[in-house]
Amino acid sequence: MVNTDTIRTVIGIIGNVISFGLFISPAPTFMQIIKAKSVLDFKPDPYVTTVLNCAMWTFYGLPFVSKNNVLVLTINSIGLVMEIIYTLIFFVYSTWAKRRRIILIVLCEIIFMFIVVFCVLYFVDTVNRRKTIVGVICIIFNVAMYLSPLTVIRRVIESKSVKYMPFLLSFANFANGIIWVIYALLKWDPFIVIPNGLGTIAAIAQLVLYAMYYRTTNWDEETPARVRDNAIEMQ
Repeated sequence: MVNTDTIRTVIGIIGNVISFGLFISPAPTFMQIIKAKSVLDFKPDPYVTTVLNCAMWTFYGLPFVSKNNVLVLTINSIGLVMEIIYTLIFFVYSTWAKRRRIILIVLCEIIFMFIVVFCVLYFVDTVNRRKTIVGVICIIFNVAMYLSPLTVIRRVIESKSVKYMPFLLSFANFANGIIWVIYALLKWDPFIVIPNGLGTIAAIAQLVLYAMYYRTTNWDEETPARVRDNAIEMQ
């Protein structure tokens, strides 16, 4: 009979695949930026903030912070590298005003990450306490990220159009949340269950709106770059 650890590993691998798809979803945006040699009216905020989010979850997945979370470590390490690449591309094609802002944010993130890592490893001597401290921080960051699609959801309701909220991305967010909730329930981890549970609820709300406003959507309307960028980052 298949044991719980094996099932959890399989679920985690599926979660890695779905999460990788979400991490790579902004690629068309950056192809557009490279082609135009300009960031146009896209904002760097989602990518710069996701760098810190991935860095925190990578730290959380390390064996001396939380045990049996290798798959959390792998996907967030990959995501960290990808988000750094996105941020670098954005930096190269930005004006100096935007570059200064990116540098300031990244420096603050590096300082914050250094303080967290140093304090946790130097002052906290047990894995369970480290897991709790880092896990709470990760939840805070994830909840903040899940609030970001609210602007797009509000626009959908106001315009009665789902053109600004791609179905496949909403469904992928739903599948991603469900998979990681199951992963964490198989070996109870509230720090993975809570943020992904909230993400699943947010994705369900998006899918419900899609069903409600699909028929009233004007598909010939041109999508503003700013709105399209926000939609891509609903993860």
